[in-house]
Amino acid sequence: MRTKPPARTRPRPQQQQQQQQRWWVAVAPLVTLIAGGLLGAWIGAAFADPRTDTEKRIDAMEAAEVQRDAEQVVTLTDQARRIRDLLTPVLDGLHTAVPPKAAQPGEAPAQSKADGWKVVTRKAVSDFADPPSAGTAVNIARSSLAAGARQLDLAVDTYAAAVKAPEAERPALLALAGRQRDTAIATWSVGATQLDQLNVDTGHGHQHVFLPSQPGQGAMTADGEQEGK
Repeated sequence: MRTKPPARTRPRPQQQQQQQQRWWVAVAPLVTLIAGGLLGAWIGAAFADPRTDTEKRIDAMEAAEVQRDAEQVVTLTDQARRIRDLLTPVLDGLHTAVPPKAAQPGEAPAQSKADGWKVVTRKAVSDFADPPSAGTAVNIARSSLAAGARQLDLAVDTYAAAVKAPEAERPALLALAGRQRDTAIATWSVGATQLDQLNVDTGHGHQHVFLPSQPGQGAMTADGEQEGK
């Protein structure tokens, strides 16, 4: 006689719930890991830098150049202001000796004045020697200021030549010294104007480092804006 197999007993609802809980406890960390990985990958793709390595290097170099030029604007402004103050007495003396647009010299040339002025202009020229590397805008400002200092140094040389020249040749040499001085002031004013704009662009406000000038000398002058604004 065949025996009937024992009937399968179905797990009670409470047992099923416990089994499901154990299964979820075992699987949940894996699900979390997978979901986190997918989310991280999506976020990484969404915020990834699209630039190539070459583009990143170029951008970094450009940012470094901008920072370098911003620092040089401050340094050059301090330098220009110091040299402006150094050259002002020379210009005052030349204005007296050779008045702008005057037909005749203002006073007889003197060797002592020429020697004293030469010391000053030579120092101004040397201060602009060996300039640091910079961007085009800064280079234009510095080069114009340096050229103005060299031109004024040349005007002093011409004045010194007038001191030693025969009396008949002095008026022409003094007039030439006056024109060279005017060119020096005009050339310097180009650099001062450029430097003023660079200061505004870099957040320092207007900075005026113009040499003293008079009408007819062809120089650009300060725009009238308040310093630092």
